Parts: sequence; structure tokens; C-alpha cells
Amino acid sequence: MTFESAIFYVFAALLVFAALRVISTRNPVHAALWLVLAFFTAAGIWLLLGAEFLAITLVLVYVGAVMVLFLFVVMMLDVNFDALRRNFRSYLPVGATVGLLVFFEMALLIAGATRGAGPAAAAATEPNTRALGRLLYVDYVYPFEIAAVILLVAIVAAIALTHRRRRETRYQDPAEQVKVRRKDRVRILEMPSEKREP
Repeated sequence: MTFESAIFYVFAALLVFAALRVISTRNPVHAALWLVLAFFTAAGIWLLLGAEFLAITLVLVYVGAVMVLFLFVVMMLDVNFDALRRNFRSYLPVGATVGLLVFFEMALLIAGATRGAGPAAAAATEPNTRALGRLLYVDYVYPFEIAAVILLVAIVAAIALTHRRRRETRYQDPAEQVKVRRKDRVRILEMPSEKREP
């Protein structure tokens, strides 16, 4: 066994252990931290496979942004997780079915790769980042731009759906505030002074 194979098996064992801890731990914050470990080990496996760009993207996007947002939401929301766990057993058949399908697909891929039926590895004539950039921005530039426009429309639609004006909330109009004069806001009342009786 080579050193690279040993490192791969170490990363794979850590990844499986972290993934199991994500779904078995009771504290959602601890589950998120185990998921961070799973992302780091997956990035290490991608580095071993020569996919440096995907590994760095996984660390920057998922660990740096998505997990921070997830931890922020979990810690800010007061979610009753005990009530959510009461119906946990009812989801076991669906989860087991999906798990068996994923395991079957992985077995088919591994069997095809060992028989030589898998796709042939491309020759490493240029770095992966350059090859990925050429595919995205030269060969598939129009689908890439269409996907970007669709994501932009989805972001704008999500903001428009969540941005509502509440009736009970009072809003200030700066233009109306500038037009205000003293006589509009202040009223001077003239009242006779009271005389005390001796």
C-alpha cells in the first residue's frame, strides 16, 4: 500500500465517521461542526484526486459561508428539536430506501470502474482550474450565462416575496419632513393667567 492510498483511507474513514455523527448527534450545533469536518475531509480526498479547484471551492463556499449561516440560524432560532424528533421513526423507511439507492449507485460505479467501463481519465496536460475555466467560459458559456440569469431571477423573487410592508409599521417620508414648517407642528395657545384670591 502506497502512502497516497493510506492517506485516502484515513480521509475516507474520517469522512464516514463525521457523516455518521452528523445524523446521530442530538445537538444541532455539534451536528454542524461534524459536517464541517466532513467537508474538510472531502476536500482532502478531492485534493488527492487532483481536483484542487473543487477542493478549495468546497472549503471556501460550504465551510466558510454556508456553515456559518447554518450555525447562525440554528443558534438564533428557538427551534423545539424534541418535538421534531418525536416523528423520527416515521421517516426511517424513506431514509433507508434513499440510502439503499445511493449505495446501489455507488456499487455500480465502483464495479464499472474496476472493469474498465468507466470514463477514461484525461491526460494531465494543463491544470484543472484552466481546463474548468475553458469549459465554463468557452465551450459552455451560453448555458453558464443562462444559469446565472436564472439564479439572479430566483434571488430577486425571493427578496420580493419576503419583503412585505406591514400595516402596523409606521414609515417616515423624508420629503414630507423637509416640507414641515413651524406653524404645521407648533400651536401657541394664549390663555389668561389665573388670579389667586387673597
